Amino acid sequence: MPGVLIVYMSRRGHTARVTRTLMSAIEAQGTECDMMDVVEAKHEGIDWDKYHTVVIGAPVLYGNFDDSVWAFIDQHRPQLEARHNAFFCLSVVARKPEKATVEGNRYMQKFIAKSPWRPQLLKVFAGKVDYPNWGFWDSLSIKFIMKMTKGPTAPDTVIDYTDWNEVQAFALAIDEMAKA
Repeated sequence: MPGVLIVYMSRRGHTARVTRTLMSAIEAQGTECDMMDVVEAKHEGIDWDKYHTVVIGAPVLYGNFDDSVWAFIDQHRPQLEARHNAFFCLSVVARKPEKATVEGNRYMQKFIAKSPWRPQLLKVFAGKVDYPNWGFWDSLSIKFIMKMTKGPTAPDTVIDYTDWNEVQAFALAIDEMAKA
């Protein structure tokens, strides 16, 4: 049975961690699963015949998704639409329950409005605040957002808001879709 491919973009590693967790959970269900960074996918190519299901994951960066994610979707839209498919995003704004839903997350809503691709499954995960490991501008920008939304702003703050049970549940939904 062809497997699942998760193509992801990760700037500081947290989306890669979520992707690894998804991959492990899918493999634990007996389904083959690979993960590939969007840059690797661009340079190495994809053997589309190996995959029955494709998932794309990306963090929200300054209110947007990285251009590499949009380029991948534009270039491979026919292959995405020919398979079961899903999209997930990570955002620290999603630390609030009402912002952790597809309907309540404005970044996911912007994605839906902008993208010509219509994923079959959509998911929003809360991201991670990690000021010590972010550069000056990233920290300053996120602190500004956090101040406006009553979040943490101390420079030594590291908080993983990701609901890992939700990540596991999404992996099971992907696996069910892949086996359909």
